[in-house]
Amino acid sequence: MVVLKGIPFILSPELLYTLAKMGHGDELVLADANFPASSICACGPKEIRADGLGIPQLLQAILRLLPLDTYVHSAAAVMDLVDSDKVKGFTAPIVWDTYNDLIRNAEPLTSLEKIERFAFYERAKKAYAVVATGETALYGNLILKKGVIPAERLE
Repeated sequence: MVVLKGIPFILSPELLYTLAKMGHGDELVLADANFPASSICACGPKEIRADGLGIPQLLQAILRLLPLDTYVHSAAAVMDLVDSDKVKGFTAPIVWDTYNDLIRNAEPLTSLEKIERFAFYERAKKAYAVVATGETALYGNLILKKGVIPAERLE
């Protein structure tokens, strides 16, 4: 647990260090409990464990510190439903609405992009880091692209 003024206590020192080291355009994956985080990270991204934590609470804390990229069409992406789940009548997971609300509160012009499952895995392999969470919502995975902070906003 981190206990510093202005820093959400839910963010571990390892995650804070990772967020600080990321540069413009680097991506962070917030992975649900079913995501193959260790396998994906064997290909290069740093693996950070946040077992037992849900993605919405982590996302809210991360967005207090991490600017989202405003130079791309969408700085946030989720794994789209696979065709067999669409045929079964699955609809967009409720957690996506939560992500949208939190992201739009931080960056009003950003919306969620949907990425096909295997394309999502390939993109995750190129991410700066993968945060393995305890999120239980199906299709709860989320990718965030780091943006920039203009000089006038730096303290």
